[in-house]
Amino acid sequence: QVQLVESGGGLVQPGGSLTLSCAASGSILNIYSMGWYRQAPGKQRELVATITTGGTTDYADSVKGRFTISRDSAWRTVSVRMNGLTPEDTAVYYCNLAKRAYGTVYNYWGQGTQVTVSS
Repeated sequence: QVQLVESGGGLVQPGGSLTLSCAASGSILNIYSMGWYRQAPGKQRELVATITTGGTTDYADSVKGRFTISRDSAWRTVSVRMNGLTPEDTAVYYCNLAKRAYGTVYNYWGQGTQVTVSS
């Protein structure tokens, strides 16, 4: 099993910055990617940023140029640096770890951390 624990959320003013981090424990055998998703009230969960074991990164159009995803060499921590935050970035942010085995993708999720952008 995999356990994911997020940290770094909070209240920030528009234009401010935050860094979210996620620590993974348990087995990461067959890991394919790690990343961040978010869910705002009344909306579906959406991709924020991901990074694969092949080094490919993917960002939502709305965060390109503002957010940067990174991970440690052991694939035990993934972080996202968020700059230029706007109220539209307010959401619960979830860490994700995906494994792929025999053609099936297995997703693991953290409990989420709240990010609120408000003056």
